[in-house]
Formats: sequence, structure tokens, C-alpha cells
Amino acid sequence: MATTTLRDLNGFDQTPASLAGSTLILIDYQNTYTRGVMELAGWQAALDAGAELLARARRAGATVVHVVNDGGAGTPYDIREEIGQIHPKVAPAEGEAVVVKQVPNAFHDTDLATHVDAAGNKDVIIAGFMTHMCVVFTAQGAFLRGNRPTVVADACATRPLGSAVAEVSAEQLHLGALATIEDLYGVVVPSTADLG
Repeated sequence: MATTTLRDLNGFDQTPASLAGSTLILIDYQNTYTRGVMELAGWQAALDAGAELLARARRAGATVVHVVNDGGAGTPYDIREEIGQIHPKVAPAEGEAVVVKQVPNAFHDTDLATHVDAAGNKDVIIAGFMTHMCVVFTAQGAFLRGNRPTVVADACATRPLGSAVAEVSAEQLHLGALATIEDLYGVVVPSTADLG
């Protein structure tokens, strides 16, 4: 059943971003999410898709910005330790910016906006960990500041959650997060192959 989205109601452009005309924002591809208490469901496949996305963006000459979450010393997000570092498969190349954040919206209290504005692209392509948290809120942040986000679904992953009302599988949470983005904040594409 087709549904009307808030994007439909507002007449927003539904065309996915092109790699050559966008800034690529890779969010929290940290070792944090590959093991231990924060290990994500399907992280290996998502990381492989993220590596493919990064390689294609570099070939297209896109500006690439890496984002990491710093939770501080002794946490699984300690960027000074191996556990909190960016996974080698998507490690920054020389000249690629690394933005350090401490909240889910990577634009909040960081210099991410400066890097995006300096690249001169309204379009941003977003992928990373976790779909329901930092990917959603960074897409929202981009949208609210006037950028046009495109999120690459297969390059994102999350984990199952339980609450007082329901147990939510990683797949349900991932798909729900992507639907939230697609309802208002941006365009969602299934894979890198769907980008121009």
C-alpha cells in the first residue's frame, strides 16, 4: 500500500543525490559497533557497503567527512583507544576531515557544517552506525539546516532494543528509522548502486 509522506505533501525533490555533487558523511564506523556490548546486527555487510560507498565517492571526487562519537576514557566510544577508532575498512585518507561529536546529531556543537559548507554542496550523502540514532538525527540536522540528505540503507546498521512496551528487532528498528528519514528528512536509497 502506497502512503503519502510529509515529503510528498511538501513537494520536496525525491531525486537521490549524485556522488560527484555531494558531500559524503560517514557516521560512527567505529570498532565500538563490531564487538562487545554495542555490537550491531549485520555490521559486517553494512561496513562492506560503506567501504564500497567510500571508494565510489573518492573516485567521483566527492568531499568526504568522517564522524566519530567520543564517549570519553573507559567507554566503548573512547576514540583514543582501538575500540573507539574508525574501522580500517573505511579509514580516512589524507585530507579527509574527521569530526568528533558527543551527541547523535553530528552537526550539533561540531564543525561538520563548516566542512559541508566549504565543499559547496547542498546535497549530502549519509551512511553509518546506528541507523535509529546518529544516522536519523544527523539526517534531521542536515535537513533542518537546509541541506538535502540522501541515506544509503545497506551501509547502515543497528541493534535490537527492548522497552517497556515491546521488543524491537534490529531489522524492525533499522527499517523504522529509514522510514522516518524518508517521511520527511531525506531520500533513502537501498544501496550505493542507486546513487548517480
